[in-house]
Amino acid sequence: MNVKKIKLYDNNMNALVIIPARYGSTRFPGKPLVKIKGKSMIQRVYEQAKKAAEHVWVATDDMRIESAVTKFGGMCVMTSSQHTSGTDRIAEALDLIPDTQQFNVIVNIQGDEPFIEPTQISQLIELCSHSDVQIATLIKKIDSVDDLFNPNKPKVICNKQNNAIYFSRSPIPFMRDVEKSIWHNKHTFYKHIGVYAYKKNVLKEITKLTPTVLEIAENLEQLRWIEHNYTIKTGVTEYENLSVDTQEDLDAILKILK
Repeated sequence: MNVKKIKLYDNNMNALVIIPARYGSTRFPGKPLVKIKGKSMIQRVYEQAKKAAEHVWVATDDMRIESAVTKFGGMCVMTSSQHTSGTDRIAEALDLIPDTQQFNVIVNIQGDEPFIEPTQISQLIELCSHSDVQIATLIKKIDSVDDLFNPNKPKVICNKQNNAIYFSRSPIPFMRDVEKSIWHNKHTFYKHIGVYAYKKNVLKEITKLTPTVLEIAENLEQLRWIEHNYTIKTGVTEYENLSVDTQEDLDAILKILK
């Protein structure tokens, strides 16, 4: 596989990108292997990641995905089928991938992000390279009322240091005495882009934490980290991520791309 490398970050040798991918998605079984213009979704995610980082691995629990990754020349590791989150899967993968002592930043790119911009990965690595950053993620300004009130698009509020204060499936903050249809015109709201970079030791720590009340209420694992007093540095991206959760999502994206 010959993927053109984009020089995005001078220290990418210290970053390891792991793409968690499972076959048994409830809403879209076999999603990583669905073809998008002749290539599987997982191959497209992998190739986008390789444009930003030298070291990229797929972590899966299914031999069909492992076979597909190996066939296109990618690196893949088999992990447990019992993981409930991508974070847990990449933490196990970190124990299985050889020579991981050279990496201090671990990047989590979901296997349903075939159109992720390489510069977003580079931005994550740069954010997490600072000594005081434990976890980094991306956010984007909300421009539509539909996105603002869509519970499948988590929202985030940050402090003055650009650290996340809270994530919610509801619009935050609440705009008192303002008609809801114009909230996004009266305040700058941000939605969360679900990609992460972690310091390696922090990744190991957060996967040992027990679920917390806010995490359970919102069904957002990053709230567990905040409740346990870990900081999440945010960076603003201008790119609209086109993640694929269902066949309908993919059909709509392909229609846009045409």
